[in-house]
Amino acid sequence: MNSNCQISVVIPLKDEEESLPELHDWIVKVMQENNFSYEIVFIDDGSKDNSWQVIEGLAQKNSNVKAIKFRRNYGKSPALHLGFEEAQGEVVITMDADLQDSPDEIPELYKMITLDGFDLVSGWKQKRYDNAFTKNLPSKLYNSTNRIISGIKLHDMNCGLKAYKKKVVKSIEVYGEMHRFIPIMAKAAGFGNIGEKVVQHRARKYGTSKFGWDRFINGFLDLLTITFTSRFGKKPMHFFGLVGTLLFFVGFSFAIYLGASKLYSAYHHHPARLITQRPSFYISLACMIIGSMMFLAGFIGELILRNSPVRNNYLVDEKLNLK
Repeated sequence: MNSNCQISVVIPLKDEEESLPELHDWIVKVMQENNFSYEIVFIDDGSKDNSWQVIEGLAQKNSNVKAIKFRRNYGKSPALHLGFEEAQGEVVITMDADLQDSPDEIPELYKMITLDGFDLVSGWKQKRYDNAFTKNLPSKLYNSTNRIISGIKLHDMNCGLKAYKKKVVKSIEVYGEMHRFIPIMAKAAGFGNIGEKVVQHRARKYGTSKFGWDRFINGFLDLLTITFTSRFGKKPMHFFGLVGTLLFFVGFSFAIYLGASKLYSAYHHHPARLITQRPSFYISLACMIIGSMMFLAGFIGELILRNSPVRNNYLVDEKLNLK
């Protein structure tokens, strides 16, 4: 693919043989109508049907089709990671292969990146055709939590239809199940100009959804992980040390209070319970132990980071007059 490619469309998929020809033809139609130079990158995530054979047929007809096939199912994040590595377009657009994302959105998404200056534009399926109880309501709660924790004001962070500047996808590493939080990863990497576009959501035409209820639980845990690592990944002591010190201080203060009150009672000959019979003694002890452990966790984290080969990996945007 030549370096003048304007748009890379990255499409992760699993068992979507029925929708692929229609999706391909639709994308090609949009590209030709707008005179875009383009490539379509399919990533077959271990399909058990004839998806790969369909892709091979499309590649024979269209030299702009590129494809990767996993030997088994690894998940959407690894698929996107490899797709981002292969993408050569000035703008990279991701979409699902089930025809629920409309390729007609591509020209406007491209404009928002190239002319409006956004680093990343996320789709917002304002009107959805999913089941209200099993998908819509949990999705709203999930996205509300995302907005509160991450501070990124997107209505649908997990929407598969997104557009990126090329330098964004080349600067982030999508792993595990972190595809849900690419905007958070992009922001942590310094790409803070994140926009949103209301996009069309189409009812599923073929097959069934590949995602279940577990994605909401796993998604929440992944949100905590990505939020923590993006803020404290290179400075663990700033979190563990601070929390550990505060807990130890609270526990030590309780211990001082207990000791002082015992001495006061003894000096004035007042009856007093044994310190070990008071609940505050165990609160004090627990706080000091947990605080010490957290402080040591931060210290060990700093030692590990000091010997990490990526401790000085920083994203450089531009350079001038350097050899």
